[in-house]
Amino acid sequence: MSGPTWKDGRLGPLARLLDRLTPSEATLFWAFSLVVGLATGLAVLLFRESIRWVHLDAARGLADWLADRHPLAVVLVPALGGLVVGFLKAYLIGPERHHGVAGIMEAAALAGGRLRYARVPVKALGAALSIGFGASVGPEDPSVQIGAGMGSMFGQRLRLSDERVRLLVAAGAAAGIATAFNAPLAGVFFALEIVLLGDVSTASFGVVVLASVVAAVLTQALVGTHPAFPIPLYALNSALELPLYFGLGLAAAVVAVVYIRALYLAQDAFHQLRLPGWLKPALVGLLLGIVGLRFPQVLGEGYETVTDVLHGEGMAFSLLLALLVLKLVMTALSLGSGFVGGVFAPSLFLGAALGGAYGLLVGRLFPGLGLVPSAYALVGMGAVLAGAVRAPITALLLLFELTNDYRILLPPVFAVAVSMYISERLQPESVYTLSLVRKGLRLRRGRDVDILESLTVGEVMQQSPPVLRERDSLLAASEKMAELHSHGLPVVEERGRLVGVLSVQDIERAAERGLSMDRPVGEVCTREVLVAYPDESVQAALRRMNARDVGRLPVVDRRDPQRLVGLLRRADILRAYDLALLRRQMERYRQEQARLELLTEAEVVELEVAPGSAVEGRAMREVEWPKNALVASILRRGHVVFPHGNTRLLAGDRLTVLVAPDVAEEVRRLVEATEPEGEVAPG
Repeated sequence: MSGPTWKDGRLGPLARLLDRLTPSEATLFWAFSLVVGLATGLAVLLFRESIRWVHLDAARGLADWLADRHPLAVVLVPALGGLVVGFLKAYLIGPERHHGVAGIMEAAALAGGRLRYARVPVKALGAALSIGFGASVGPEDPSVQIGAGMGSMFGQRLRLSDERVRLLVAAGAAAGIATAFNAPLAGVFFALEIVLLGDVSTASFGVVVLASVVAAVLTQALVGTHPAFPIPLYALNSALELPLYFGLGLAAAVVAVVYIRALYLAQDAFHQLRLPGWLKPALVGLLLGIVGLRFPQVLGEGYETVTDVLHGEGMAFSLLLALLVLKLVMTALSLGSGFVGGVFAPSLFLGAALGGAYGLLVGRLFPGLGLVPSAYALVGMGAVLAGAVRAPITALLLLFELTNDYRILLPPVFAVAVSMYISERLQPESVYTLSLVRKGLRLRRGRDVDILESLTVGEVMQQSPPVLRERDSLLAASEKMAELHSHGLPVVEERGRLVGVLSVQDIERAAERGLSMDRPVGEVCTREVLVAYPDESVQAALRRMNARDVGRLPVVDRRDPQRLVGLLRRADILRAYDLALLRRQMERYRQEQARLELLTEAEVVELEVAPGSAVEGRAMREVEWPKNALVASILRRGHVVFPHGNTRLLAGDRLTVLVAPDVAEEVRRLVEATEPEGEVAPG
């Protein structure tokens, strides 16, 4: 353990006591995780109590006061809450690189878990105000941020190593989920699947489990043992229900993908909207108030509505469909406009509404099966959650801990697997990782994959390749192959459907057999052909080529194996390797940018040197950089250059610059603006 000794006095009497007891580093670290679990449990319970106070006292009191003046004036309650949150976010929280859990994932992967924990209390206040005044957001992501911030604070203040700070961040995140749902196992696997990206070791598992269990025990001691959603027990009535759960998994995947895309579509739309930042949540709050007059269920976290659906109380098919659509839209607008909150609880709401509606529908279609619609609501929660956050074990364990009964586990396993499979193909990134990918960061799960695994065949294949017709003669085929300098070409029939491949070896074997060169290609070509698919990795295709020692693979549509869409050659794979190297270099460059910003807490801007700008052609020492600006790196033709005084800047160089916010625009003008004709650049 690095950092100050326990005797230097800066860590207080407890530190000196620990020093006298001389515990081992491992023992101390486990003690830290226990403290993080306890502190997170208390902080999250306080956060949940603050939501209740804002909702029951502040928001409801304001609503009663407005209703006394005019019945419709209650629509102003979420708008006024949005106004307060808007000012809070604009002047106290400030801009964030990523929303919620995505920022924790980035810090854990790139900056040793070093979060800006000082912001967490203000963000928790913003979330309590948002949820209490009716914004359609959830409290779980803020709970995770509270726990992760607690772990990062302890780790940084005690000057622990990056790896140990990272583990305490994961422990705090697990404790946050455990407290929010009274579900310690779900908390553990949320931290392992999401925060640590599946990178599980004995040390990380033990630390995370301890913090999560301690937080859950504290929660149960203070507020009771009941789960977040008290629900009746369900059971699988018949194996004939499994195909119905397959259909629910398909529907859940579609809802999860639409949910992810709607969140980022709204975020982009509000980013482009030329309005003051503090005004945007107020406008959405007004819309929430109007919608809430008819559908109050969409306001806030929606736990009461989810509980009603799980109990099958007063929910009609049309109402559930309306709530599904409205909750999705209102959540996207709430988060996009600037309300503070999470995406976890809304995904559970969407799953319950979808599953409840689906259960009512299939119950009418198959009355003889004795279906329980609310059981489908429970399974829908897990399926939509897994499709949105891509944490299947977390989703399944959460359902188990909500029911405390394993008999309902088979349908969720089936539906979650289907939802995960379909949603990953429709939308490769989760609701969390999409934020990172949009900034050029791809965090890998637990290991670094083979360099060619990062490219698909469709990205590097030869599109619209030359082909041979079945009726072409061998002589014409050999002339065409010589002209193209090709050792083999696909063979198609009259309608353009793939029937085989003709190689130079096929022609040589035909000549050895004494066949005439006037013979049609279709009689000689190889009919049993290895193929590749556009969506598979180049590495998988290369393994197939090496196994059979072939130099090319026709690329066909998975849904129609005779539809030729391209040709993959070894030369294409060599070019793909260069492309993959460049892509990896760019990924590492982006990661280093993110790490710089996280560790320095300065603003990191990326600027391209414009032709004719004040810095083009000048050495670094010749440029009059603003006082609070530092050029950290230069990306030049795919390679990262770390500059020194004699490094000359060239047009097209991409500079990563650490700047104070007040000089960012000055640096941008210096690097990107073209010098007016006749003026002399500063030197």
